[in-house]
Amino acid sequence: MASDLESRVWDCLKTITFPGMSRDIVSFGFVDGVTVEDGSVGVGLSITTHNQQLGEEVRQQVERAVVELPDVRRVSVELEMRTPPAAAQEAVSRDAELIPEVKKVVAVASGKGGVGKSTVAANLSVSLANLGYRVGLLDADIYGPSLPMMFGIDERPIVNDNRIQPFERHGVVLMSLGFILEIDTPVIWRGPMVMRAIEQLLADVDWGPLDYLIVDLPPGTGDAQLTISQKVPLSGAVIVTTPQDIALIDARKGLAMFRKVNVPVVGIVENMSSFVCPHCGEETSIFKQGGGERTAALLECPFLGRIPLDPAIVEGGDAGRPVVVAEPAGLHADSFARVARAVVEEAAKNQPPELSIF
Repeated sequence: MASDLESRVWDCLKTITFPGMSRDIVSFGFVDGVTVEDGSVGVGLSITTHNQQLGEEVRQQVERAVVELPDVRRVSVELEMRTPPAAAQEAVSRDAELIPEVKKVVAVASGKGGVGKSTVAANLSVSLANLGYRVGLLDADIYGPSLPMMFGIDERPIVNDNRIQPFERHGVVLMSLGFILEIDTPVIWRGPMVMRAIEQLLADVDWGPLDYLIVDLPPGTGDAQLTISQKVPLSGAVIVTTPQDIALIDARKGLAMFRKVNVPVVGIVENMSSFVCPHCGEETSIFKQGGGERTAALLECPFLGRIPLDPAIVEGGDAGRPVVVAEPAGLHADSFARVARAVVEEAAKNQPPELSIF
């Protein structure tokens, strides 16, 4: 009976995710052990973090979840909180040497797919280059790399002195897993493989000296986001959303995740904010209006700007010419330029945080 209950307790613990993350506390190694005796369950937790509140949240989650199991009469959770040692901090700091010539790293993220995150990342990168900055763009969306199509690249990168040579288009240095894999090859990888792939895209690519490296992250709050936040000193994260409520809910989750790992949020970009008729100039709010700005105010972070909905953006992405290149004098180029200037201003306020595991 005890072994069966112990097994069920472990299964229960595997459903408890660390706050703001998609991985469970067992896979993170935070559970030291489980003891079961006459319906009394003991759980030992050991968490290394600078944020004491997160450890307490996990302890409460464990108590609430385990006590609901059949045959459990009492739950005792022992929590040991550890501060990351200086040596661990130094090891993480050395990971910043993955890209030693990059001054600032800005992640572009979203809580859900379908909000135009990669489109914003691509056009933001070109807009920063148009402002005179040296810019790189890393497509870290391992499962759905879109950068090759958006920049019209169907070649394979070359390798010099064991360093992958990135492509350059429109003043932006580019790298994506999509340059290496066949276009129809699905990526069916577990978390550790995803994390290793991102490390290689950072360390094994000859990025050269850059003012900004824009990282296009996959949607959600999973291993890719965790890897980036651990491995490089992020100057900030840009959250992309659309105005409708369902997208804003997920955007708030993405924003909360970055704050959990001590990454400053540069601000929110509202994509597909409205449709401006090319014939009469009338503006129509397809997905409501002002949701991004309200969310930014609610969460006390900057609102970076609105990007209108227009077929030219889709056509430019499909043709390998971002809209700021295809229509440099257009409304959209002006919108992205405003967002780029806001990113520069906000990122300048943020010193890279002291990196820790959580």
